[in-house]
This record gives sequence, C-alpha cells and structure tokens, in this order.
Amino acid sequence: MFLSRLSDIIEPLHRTEKKSRIFTHLNISYQKIEIAARIVDLMLVGLASVIGRSVCQHVWHNDFAAAGVCLGAGLMNGLLYIYAVNMRGLYRLPVLLVPLPYFSRLIAIFASTALLAIASVPLLRGNIESSLWPLGSTLLLQLIFLIISRWSFANVTRSILAAGNLDGRRVVSIGETGELMGLSADCLLQCFGCKEVSRVFLATKRGCRSDEMLADLDGAIAAATEQGAEEFLIVIRWCSQELLETVRSRLRASPLPVRLLPDHSMRTLLGQRSEFTNALLLPVTIQRLALTSFERALKRALDIVVSATAIIFFLPLFLVAAIAVKLDSTGPVIFRQRRSGFNAKEFVIYKFRTMTVLEDGPVVTQACRNDIRFTRIGRFLRRSSLDELPQLFNVLKGDMSLVGPRPHALAHDDEYRTHIADYSFRHHVKPGMTGWAQVNGLRGETASFEQMAERVKFDLWYINNWSQGLDLNIMLRTCFEVLRDRAY
Repeated sequence: MFLSRLSDIIEPLHRTEKKSRIFTHLNISYQKIEIAARIVDLMLVGLASVIGRSVCQHVWHNDFAAAGVCLGAGLMNGLLYIYAVNMRGLYRLPVLLVPLPYFSRLIAIFASTALLAIASVPLLRGNIESSLWPLGSTLLLQLIFLIISRWSFANVTRSILAAGNLDGRRVVSIGETGELMGLSADCLLQCFGCKEVSRVFLATKRGCRSDEMLADLDGAIAAATEQGAEEFLIVIRWCSQELLETVRSRLRASPLPVRLLPDHSMRTLLGQRSEFTNALLLPVTIQRLALTSFERALKRALDIVVSATAIIFFLPLFLVAAIAVKLDSTGPVIFRQRRSGFNAKEFVIYKFRTMTVLEDGPVVTQACRNDIRFTRIGRFLRRSSLDELPQLFNVLKGDMSLVGPRPHALAHDDEYRTHIADYSFRHHVKPGMTGWAQVNGLRGETASFEQMAERVKFDLWYINNWSQGLDLNIMLRTCFEVLRDRAY
C-alpha cells in the first residue's frame, strides 16, 4: 500500500528539484493530474491501435479485414484496461508518483484484458488464423506505450510536486492532537490529495460535549467559510465513537463534505496488507454534498439561462419600477441587505425598495401585513412580488439560485439557528428566489418559531429530494402563486 512507501515518494522528489524549474509557472490540481493520466493512456492505446492497423495493411499481405479486427479489438482492450486500472485505484496520485511497485499489477491487468480482446476476435468477424499475429503485435505495442507513459508521467508529476505547483483539495483538518501531529502537510497532499488550509485541534480533555469542544468545531466551520475550503478531514482515533458522533453532528451545519481519515493504528495495520489502493486507507466519506457536481452544473446552467432571459424580457418593467420607486419617496431605488448563502457565506441581496427604512443590523423587524413602513408604490410592488425581480442579478452572479430555501436577514439566521434543529442545513444549497415552502403557502411573516420550523421542514425536504423536474415544477407553481393574495 502506498502509505507504507511514503519514503519512496519523498526521496525521488529531491532528485527532481533541479528539473522542476521548467514547471515554476505551472499550477495544476491533483484531480487534473489523475484525469490527465487516464486521457494520456487512452490516447496512447488509440495510437498503438492505429499503428497496428497500418502494420496489418502493409506487412500482412494488405489484409484489410485483419486490420479492421486489429483496430477494433485493440481499442476494446484499451477501454477495458483503463476501466480496470481505474477500478483498482491505480490512477491515484501516490501510484502515479511511484509507479515501479505497481508495474506488475498493471501488466497483469493488461494481460487479462488482452485475453478478452483476443476472445472477441470471432465477434468482430475476423479470420482467427490471419488476425492473431497482427492483433498480438498491436497489444504488445499498447503495453510498451503504456509502460513508457507511466514512467514519463511519474517524472513530470514529481517535478510539478517538487516545484510546489501541485494543488490538492482545500481542507480543514479537525482532530485530536496526537493524530494530527502524525500527519504533515506533505503527507496529506501526496497521499490523500488534500491541501490543508486550516488545522483545528480538539479540546478532548473536558469531554466530547464540552463548550470548549463545540467552540472548536464552530471555529472550524468559520475557518472553512473564510478560507474557501472544499471539505473537512476528520483525524481522530476510530475507537472514539462518541467524539466522532459529536463532530459529525456539529458539522451538519456546513454543507461541505466530511471525510474520516484512517487513524494511525489503522494505517499501520493495513498499510502493508491492502491489495487495492482505493481500500480503507483512503478517507471514508461520512457526509456528502447535497448535490453532486453534475447536479450542481445542471442547476447552475438552468439558473444562467432563465435569469439572463428574464432580465432581458423584464428590462422595460425594471425601468418603470425604478422610476416609480424614485418618484414615490426619497431613498435608493435598490434595497440592499446582507444574507447568508451557500455554506453560510454572506452576500448582498437586491430588491426594489418598498419601505421607508433600510434595516441591516443586529435587529431587523420582519414586514407584516399593513405595515406602516411600506411606501405607496412599495405596497404594490410587494403584493405583486415585483420587488423581488432584482434578485435575478443575484442568480446571474451565482449568489442565489432560482429555486432554493429563501434567505433570511443575518439577524434572523442567528436567532433561528439556536432554536430550530437542522436550521443550518438549509445552507447546504444556494438560497432561491422561490422555494418548495413558498409554493406550499408558507410565505410572508414568521411570527413564531413554530411557523419557521414548519418552513424549515419543507426546505429540508426540497434539499433531500432535489431534481431538475422539481425545480421546473416549483417555478411553474410560483407563476400562479404570485397571483394569489398571500404576499405583503
């Protein structure tokens, strides 16, 4: 297992320091390195197949049938090989850095997939007698290319790492003092692909639920937000089940993934025995993102297309509303207020001003029906929900989404967070202009914690059941909801 060979990774880096100058201005993440390795292997397999096809045509009596079989079986072998290598974890950074101990596994995988490729010859309508020799030549050429590729990729990757230009996933490490002290920043980067941006030592002496312990965890969440961390990495003894449950429960306030790193005892026990590089010695995910990368991309694409189209379509209405607000009362046309967004990150929300006050401090009074603070045009804008239109720019910027839990003023967030369980879970997705709670009639003032708790239930259901179809459903229902006399 690669953790038992950490010296094999560190020592070659010193030998590549002189070569690393050419990579001084190159900055690349470890994920891209791993993806590039797959792409390079696929390209080389394809190149070997094309060369093998050419050899078939010119050497084996210009046999075009054999050339087609050679090309098809060669590409099939390449795809099977890349899939099998990926499943065994042999495209991970520690393996790419030191490939020599893994060449036997790579060759064994290649041999297995080559047998499948040879077995596929009859399916490709080839003449077995005339196809085996050219096919064998192509497979041998593929193997040579793949071995040379691994060796070259290792040299390039070590040079990038020695130059200090290899970035990992930005993590906040949380753990016990003894466990954290045994992990250096270099080890985290080279063995787990993690770049530590903050390290939090837990005060475990006073108990797992002590105020000091909880304060440490809250500080870790704040550090993750400030440093733009991508996940939390938990480094504690696996026998500390009560401590693990406390950490896991507290970190639910953050939407970031939480992964548990094998402790020192587990790494020592399995370091010499693990057959797969993607076995237990890799961090175990105990909290995942609410939406996958693909789902977030889909949601973001819809936000951009719809918000940009809506801004263009409603541009005349923007101008009319702005002029009306300006002529009706003194003050800015756009009301700005700080809100909490994804991962509790602050942003400024935009609305057409509808009141005579501009509250954005530790105390914010919610608007209620027949509120005397409404301006004349402001009352109409709120009743028609037209005051929300400037939030389309928040969506286009990426601070908000078209659909999601409605954001509240920071003063209200601080209050609800302490009284409503899982309230902070709402920050696991971007806030929205409309949401599941709103189309189910939960709009307007929340005069009691019970009303807000009911709204939170709908928000959590939306997060746990998100789909593109659900977003479209909510947007369609919102069009009818704004026509009802529920807003004020």
